[in-house]
Amino acid sequence: MSIKTSLSLLASSVIIASCSSLDVNHADGREPALIPQEFFNGKLCADGVVRDRSGAEIRHFNAVLYGSWNDLGEGTLDEVFYFYDEPGAAPVEETRIWTFSPVTTEEGPALQASAGDVPEPTLMRWAGNAISMSYTLRYGEPGDTIDLHMDDWMFQVADGVVVNETRMSKFGLHVGQILLVMRKVPESHSCL
Repeated sequence: MSIKTSLSLLASSVIIASCSSLDVNHADGREPALIPQEFFNGKLCADGVVRDRSGAEIRHFNAVLYGSWNDLGEGTLDEVFYFYDEPGAAPVEETRIWTFSPVTTEEGPALQASAGDVPEPTLMRWAGNAISMSYTLRYGEPGDTIDLHMDDWMFQVADGVVVNETRMSKFGLHVGQILLVMRKVPESHSCL
């Protein structure tokens, strides 16, 4: 196959993938309603796996999240992840702090979301039992980073329980997936 043909196929795949994106409003009316300011308020525990493009688990993790909101509707979500890469090895700790600001879009209310390893702010939109965000994550150490496109979907499946699926891509090609479950817990609860 020629390079020209390969590039044409790659461009077609990217165009098809971008045209088939799902809108969060497909979940309108589904219960239990997932409202970010309510779910991401207080302490949450998360457990999940990172899978490569073939679906094989390459990491698993636990996380502790703390969310808070002020009277202006601005929020902060502190995330501390503990990744287990090798059996018996100490976990690798990674942190992220999201900040949220309310905005109004043509599609309705949303939150502008920013984080230190997300180079451009993104929008968090929600409807029914679903939340959707699409953003670039700059992953790695300074001087050795990779930008990954993250297509993030969350679904509240029971009161206080959210299933999260994030598809990761690079240059429009699927490179992996993150699957996790988040649950609201009392402050005294140990997540690890």
